[in-house]
Amino acid sequence: MPPRQRLTPVERRARLLAVGAQLFAQHPYEDVLMEDVAERAGVSRALLYRHFAGKQDLFAAVFRQASDRLLEQVPLDRPGDLLQQLVEGLDVHLDYFVAHRNTVLAANRVLAGDPVVQTIIDGELDALRTRLLGVLPLADDSVREAVAAVLKSWLVFVRVLCLDWLTTETCTRTELRDTCVGALLGALRPFLREDLVRGPA
Repeated sequence: MPPRQRLTPVERRARLLAVGAQLFAQHPYEDVLMEDVAERAGVSRALLYRHFAGKQDLFAAVFRQASDRLLEQVPLDRPGDLLQQLVEGLDVHLDYFVAHRNTVLAANRVLAGDPVVQTIIDGELDALRTRLLGVLPLADDSVREAVAAVLKSWLVFVRVLCLDWLTTETCTRTELRDTCVGALLGALRPFLREDLVRGPA
């Protein structure tokens, strides 16, 4: 066990989240034990449980932090540069999915019925949809509702496809990314100018 350190409650929580994130990334959800988290963080189990009621509570906090960081890194802020931002944004997500395969699968499969985890996933999808709407060069507001529905369906499609790919890699990562980009550009074709919906070469 690492030597005990005197930390503020905020610092201690951050340390526990960091250790939790590492363990959930390295091992399947079922194999992560709270006593392992406490030992690696250099705290007692009692102190760990003061910060998190249980493993699901710890996981949800780790997952929320990861979701927030992912959203900060996704480059959806440049109107008129749709294709490049889609490619870069998917690369950011795939980088995380590959590096934290166990975490992603736990959130979307093992804990798929957990209301807190599902709320985090829904919030991330809603945030991505809002940002995509902000960079899409829509002709007018009359098509906004239709495009919003397309984006919602596409984001779910991407998540399901990427989860399947994490389980069984049936194609290369580049093929996966380009499939996701092409699917969105094809779905948006009726709503955008032709020169804006050309897929990857």
